[in-house]
Amino acid sequence: MADRGNRRGGKSNVIQWEQAMGDRTPPHNIEMEQALLACIILEGGNESFPVCIQEKVRPESFYSTKHQLIYAAMTKLYEAGVAPINEVLLIDQLKKEGTLDQAGGDNYMIEITNRIDTPVGLQHYVERVRDGYLLREIIRASNEAIESVYDDPSDVQTLIDGVEQRIFKINEDRISDSARPVKESIDTAMAMVNNFIQRRGDITGVSTGFLDLDKMTTGWHATEMIVVAARPSMGKTSLALNMAEAAILPNGDHEATPTLLFSLEMGADQLAMRLLCSRGRVNMTKLRDGFLPREKQQDLMRTAKELQGAPLYIDDSSGLNILELRAKARRQHNQLPNGLGLVIVDYLQLVAGTDPRVPREQQIAEISRGMKGMAKELNIPVIVLGQLNRESEKEKRQPRISDLRESGSIEQDADIVLLLSKPKENRENEDMTLEVVPRDLIIAKQRNGPIGTVTLHFTKNLTRFENYTPHSA
Repeated sequence: MADRGNRRGGKSNVIQWEQAMGDRTPPHNIEMEQALLACIILEGGNESFPVCIQEKVRPESFYSTKHQLIYAAMTKLYEAGVAPINEVLLIDQLKKEGTLDQAGGDNYMIEITNRIDTPVGLQHYVERVRDGYLLREIIRASNEAIESVYDDPSDVQTLIDGVEQRIFKINEDRISDSARPVKESIDTAMAMVNNFIQRRGDITGVSTGFLDLDKMTTGWHATEMIVVAARPSMGKTSLALNMAEAAILPNGDHEATPTLLFSLEMGADQLAMRLLCSRGRVNMTKLRDGFLPREKQQDLMRTAKELQGAPLYIDDSSGLNILELRAKARRQHNQLPNGLGLVIVDYLQLVAGTDPRVPREQQIAEISRGMKGMAKELNIPVIVLGQLNRESEKEKRQPRISDLRESGSIEQDADIVLLLSKPKENRENEDMTLEVVPRDLIIAKQRNGPIGTVTLHFTKNLTRFENYTPHSA
């Protein structure tokens, strides 16, 4: 029998179940809800309640208002350390809260307890209750989406992004809570500590591709927003491709990391050519001229085969705004069995704001917040390339964070800021005939680590950054 509880009030655009479903009853199973509550009472909650918590069962997971109240009372008893939970304690708790009558009274507690003889079916009952809740949430999200379309049909992209976020949150609800007890975070932190100790200084995140940078950062880590900025023609895209290469190709203990690269400036084919030549150590100029020795042709063939199996995804859509970019990343993340492990955006100033009427500085702030939000939402590192203004060149000095164009919000949101530049001693008198030149990668900000400067060397004819050795420059 259907219970007409679990109605939400609030704003007018929130769909009531009766309005949302018409004559149809929302998905639910009262018997399964009763059986789950009976399991907890029969077992006492010591083993059954942790299972419910792990499977994200909450009061609102129940369709019946009575069952919501009963489970909420059980939760309070469990959190207070009262064990075992039984009918007497449960009835007393409901009386204290003044909700016993709404929960069905004494007789209903007895009826629930007599529903089953043994708690052996706990996992099955939990899954049935949880799945019913998720189905109802899908219906609710769908109807709210319909209501939003009728309320404001003008901003299609925002509507689409809103729908995707609702569905993503429902899916996410199966695997993680938005707010977790600190014990869980401490357990995770201790696992990280053990990982640090076991690796003894080795990287614990996604490899940057550069030994000295790995030592300073221990790699890229989940939820981090990393900004890599430079003046034009300094090699930002080449550096990003080298970082992508390090992520997508397995190396020693490190497995390949699925990586999504947004290229708002260069086409996917151009990027693939640069990656192929850089990895294969082939001079692109000679390749274009057609003068490529046979051994280099073989190198390219081997490299192509290696990269064809790599988990790199390139999106070269131009003119994306931050909502569109996040939606694409979210979709790609959900399509992969284990999700993405890294996102790279080339570059921030080419991402559009959602409202072109507001000042560009406000748009950049929105975009920057969106990039950090994407890193947190997908639980992966996000590398964002950016432009530096002319101030460091005018003043003949090394760049600093304030040289980032529209830098305020970027500096605040970023966990790591890397500034790519010529070394100070080479700024004015670099030998233009050299094919291999040094470059400074200044760690201007690192929220969880040291700042400093890492020197790389850049091979011009390969457009490739590599670990620096003094004799190579």
